[in-house]
Amino acid sequence: MVEATEAVSGQGATSLAWIVAVLPFIAFFLIVGFGKKLPGKGTELGIVAVGAGWVMSLAILWHFVTGGAPTESAVGWFEVGGFRLEIGQAVDGLTAVMLVVVTSVSLAVQVYSLGYMHGDSRFTWFYSMLSLFTAAMLNVVIANNLFQLLIGWEVMGFCSYALIGHWWEEKVNSDSAIKAFITTRTGDIPFLFGIFALVSATGFATNNIGEITEMAENGDISTFWLTAGALLLFGGAIGKSAQFPLHVWLPDAMAGPTPVSALIHAATMVAAGVYMVGRMYAVFVHADPFVLVLVSAIAGITMLIAALLAMVQDDIKRVLAYSTVSQLAYMVAGLSLGEAGYTAGLFHLFTHAFFKALLFLGSGSVIHAVHSNNMSEMGGLRRHMPITFWTFVIGAGALAGIPPLAGFWSKDEIITLAFKEGHYVVWAVAMGTAVVTAFYMSRAVLLTFFGEYRGQGHPHEAPATITGPLVALAVAAASVGFIGAPQLGAPFGDWVFFGEAHAEPFSYGFAAISIVGAVLGLVAGYRLYARWRERDPLRALGPAYALLENKYFLDDIYLRGIVRPIQYRLSAAVDWSNRVILDGIVHAFAYLARGLSAVVHVFDQRAVDGAVNGVAQLTGESGGLLRYLQSGNVQRYAAFLFIGVAALAFVFTRF
Repeated sequence: MVEATEAVSGQGATSLAWIVAVLPFIAFFLIVGFGKKLPGKGTELGIVAVGAGWVMSLAILWHFVTGGAPTESAVGWFEVGGFRLEIGQAVDGLTAVMLVVVTSVSLAVQVYSLGYMHGDSRFTWFYSMLSLFTAAMLNVVIANNLFQLLIGWEVMGFCSYALIGHWWEEKVNSDSAIKAFITTRTGDIPFLFGIFALVSATGFATNNIGEITEMAENGDISTFWLTAGALLLFGGAIGKSAQFPLHVWLPDAMAGPTPVSALIHAATMVAAGVYMVGRMYAVFVHADPFVLVLVSAIAGITMLIAALLAMVQDDIKRVLAYSTVSQLAYMVAGLSLGEAGYTAGLFHLFTHAFFKALLFLGSGSVIHAVHSNNMSEMGGLRRHMPITFWTFVIGAGALAGIPPLAGFWSKDEIITLAFKEGHYVVWAVAMGTAVVTAFYMSRAVLLTFFGEYRGQGHPHEAPATITGPLVALAVAAASVGFIGAPQLGAPFGDWVFFGEAHAEPFSYGFAAISIVGAVLGLVAGYRLYARWRERDPLRALGPAYALLENKYFLDDIYLRGIVRPIQYRLSAAVDWSNRVILDGIVHAFAYLARGLSAVVHVFDQRAVDGAVNGVAQLTGESGGLLRYLQSGNVQRYAAFLFIGVAALAFVFTRF
């Protein structure tokens, strides 16, 4: 029952942050209900909703740029057995940054989809799901409590399933959607238990994120419960943000339309896991130190194995997909470095959103032109698609860590901090991954845009609805890194502060090492792929190449060692229970019914029919007597009268 409702209060634009999330949610219902009747088939509703949210997000971020304070407010709450369930918002610097990221990328994707998805048979439905997907992520961003966050978290899971399988007529698409749904739900199981663990640790007093954070900092929650909660919550991040060993779903998610890939990889779904760790950071920091050690180990494994897999892909979107897995691991590695790494990890989340969205939308522009995902069927496209080429190069440079592009500042900060904090293994793995990243992006650019065209169609530059978002994202990928540049005061750390904001001083020595590593990767890529060869030069690696080509056989292990045994045993168990238990119960009831019917038949014939027949016979005989008495014969009546009078006379004279 709704116990009370509070007016939303706050300072300036922050009090209206909830509207940013509500607008695309409303757009979803309007597009579903009326989209097909509108001139733009519902696109105008989605674009206007996200565009308005983007403007509001910039105003909210400006509040913190100018030194504004965080605010929190509740729209309403429910009392369930004394436990309060809120519907509210918490707006701080991290919220503001993520609102800008989500709305910026979503707006670019929605405009881009005008050209890319034009003519699709489910065009209106596609736009409705984009709006719902965006609304769910925005709800995660503004949620001031764990259960509200969980709702957005799970709605995103449904939206990703629907959008990855948008072209479900092809089995590979539906299989990829199912794989993504099941894998991420696997991670959601510990995530849900983590929420319950933390709420239980408060004595079921609250599920408010701010209150749980304060209790963790004040020591009001035991280390045991903080450790359990952190480990379980991180299980959700492993599934959502595609970390080892649940990373296998994300590359297959490329089966969906390219705009969906950009939205998933840059601003929603996978960003949610990293954001959640940042939002619940007090729980991780104040838990047993083993938790952050485990987080860094998972991050180190993930970033390297994913980067190596990106080297051998022919599908351009799969190259970028494995790159996303690797870069997400960079963010997780940054967060694993403690409070000092908090800003670094979230800064890479911020910059990565722009250049990864740019790269995916750029790959979509190429695919749209050549009608193939395979780089072996591309080549020479820089002459036919100059805007796509230059914007893609900017995105690739940012990802490879080339200064002064955005990725250099955020990635370099993580690498430098790992060494300075004494995490030498993390530093070594991150440096090695940076070299591999530069290599596979050099390979992708050369195979796609240089040499001679190897495809069948006639490539051409994409329309303005596609190139416009590419240019806008390229500008962002080239400039947003300066927000965290130490030479400029690194204001980003002040916006997303956790405790005291930490900004690592710029080190020219470490920066030089990072640049040298990136250059080595680029040079190696150029030496191997400057000219096209039918046989991939990396095949010379022999068994190592086969291992990478088969994705470390992890998919086979999961399928044959987990999925099929469970599937077959489960199906066998279901079949047995159906035949033995359910059919047995049905047959037992059938036999019982037959027995009862026999008893009823006998009872009906002997008892019921006998009683009815007896009554009928008695009625007939009594009716015959009455017919005899009531015959209408006057002489008979006179005789009966005489007999009756004589009998009465006898009785009175006798007694």
